Amino acid sequence: MSGVTIYPARKIITMNPSCPYATHVAVRDGRILGAGSLDDLMPWVAGENTGENTGDYRIDDRFADKVLMPGFVEGHAHTMEGSLWSKVYCGWFDRSDPDGKTWGGLKSLDAVIQRLCEKEQSLTDTATPVSGWQLDPIYMDNVRVTRSDLDRVSTDRPVGVLHASGHIMNVNSKALELAGLLKPGLQHPGIPLGDDGLPTGELKGPETMMPVGPHVGFERNLLDADETGVRNFAKLCVRTGTTTITDLASRMQPETVDMMLRVTAESDFPICLVPLRFFMGLSPEDLIEEVISLKARSTERLRMGRIKIVSDGSIQGFSARLRWPGYINGAPNGLWYVAPEQLSEIFKRALAADIAVHTHTNGDQATQLVLEKMKEALRQHSNPDHRFTLQHCQLADAAQFRLAARLGMCVNLFANHHFYWGDEHYKVTVGPDRASRMNACRTAIDSGVPMAIHSDAPVTPLGPLFTAWCAVNRMTASGRVQGQHECITVEEALNAITLGAAYTLHMDGEIGSIETGKRADFAVLESDPLSCDPLEIKDIPVWGTVQGGRVFNAANL
Repeated sequence: MSGVTIYPARKIITMNPSCPYATHVAVRDGRILGAGSLDDLMPWVAGENTGENTGDYRIDDRFADKVLMPGFVEGHAHTMEGSLWSKVYCGWFDRSDPDGKTWGGLKSLDAVIQRLCEKEQSLTDTATPVSGWQLDPIYMDNVRVTRSDLDRVSTDRPVGVLHASGHIMNVNSKALELAGLLKPGLQHPGIPLGDDGLPTGELKGPETMMPVGPHVGFERNLLDADETGVRNFAKLCVRTGTTTITDLASRMQPETVDMMLRVTAESDFPICLVPLRFFMGLSPEDLIEEVISLKARSTERLRMGRIKIVSDGSIQGFSARLRWPGYINGAPNGLWYVAPEQLSEIFKRALAADIAVHTHTNGDQATQLVLEKMKEALRQHSNPDHRFTLQHCQLADAAQFRLAARLGMCVNLFANHHFYWGDEHYKVTVGPDRASRMNACRTAIDSGVPMAIHSDAPVTPLGPLFTAWCAVNRMTASGRVQGQHECITVEEALNAITLGAAYTLHMDGEIGSIETGKRADFAVLESDPLSCDPLEIKDIPVWGTVQGGRVFNAANL
């Protein structure tokens, strides 16, 4: 034996039921030799099992006063979280960027316009667009932002602002003009028209946003990050204890794949990135063929070969598909982003090819469609370990969770959403009854559905401990506990951000717990989430991470 490093810690939470807690963990070649007491690890270094007695190991005590957990696994995020910080932050809540600077939230449309104007005044080239992100009109009395509002920023240069949900964009008249959309006669459910018969500047869904995106500075950022964005994304991961993270809707264009392969291969790149190929732009047959090809190019730190489908929009944007009785304010039902026939064919082909599919369903009508099409597909192509995952699945009821369990599906619930929009759902979108059972972690677990929880960064900030706090406490931004019956325990929440998320990615044999043979991925914490007040979990400082045996201190980023 050679090259063994043993890390003592104040406490090691392993998520391994055969040895749930330890004081030391031994690492060699980026993998875990074992965890337990120092005496438990001595056979690995004293040669008792090999007839050797090299004593070739070292004690690294840098974590002696820390708490180690398995590296957090974020099963629903987007690399554009890293690249969007090159745009103007227009969110309601205060938020920290990858360098640790906190940007104040904006509480009115006038404040948003002012910040965009400040950016516009700093530009010299009139062709350069003004790009903003994280707009959240539902907090501003659900004001409908129009092209006239953004024309206050500029009439000469294109202006575009992406909503917090990522499903809606507002643009000014110049942007519509450049995209060829400032004209009468358009008939598209994702392009609302004003009294003058012209588009209002609100664009709903990827089908309408993508053609305009390049004109307002979102040529890549709607789905793919650039190289700087990927590096910024990785910084955020280290700051939050995350060692494996998804990019859950990438176009996976050849240049993007080449860039990801190059960057993730660097010796100091601190995460394992798991991008999923977005379903739009290819026929089901070509989609499966491309994903099979991508899967063959996977590396230790870039795991490709999965598909992402989006079935509907967002609840707070009123573009999610809801079953009867719909939205309580009388808004029309939302948009379908996939045809039932297309969804069915992708499922069948993916099951036959053993390719995992993760499907976004916000509204319960969208969830029902996915469940029905999955049931049909499994009749033709049985796959005993498919782990197709319902992403968000926010309004699913108990019957839908039970059916998901019978179909062998997983769920990844949007626990953070309850904090950021729970109050608005209670008052504006779906009403008290449905709002109180949204993101139903307790029901999912009790129904036997494998469950993860997520941030959907950049929709909400990346932070698995905050996500765990949300699932445990179900507290809204106003401080109300909404849906006490759906709260889960701290232990269950920690499982959801480690082994639970790993399971949805078919990676639970490699990561998610600290046990022999798995990758040496650790979240390094300053205190113990199992012994603190559950209301304080979100405030636990993160020292950094260990990923594949390589140590990353957040303070040195």
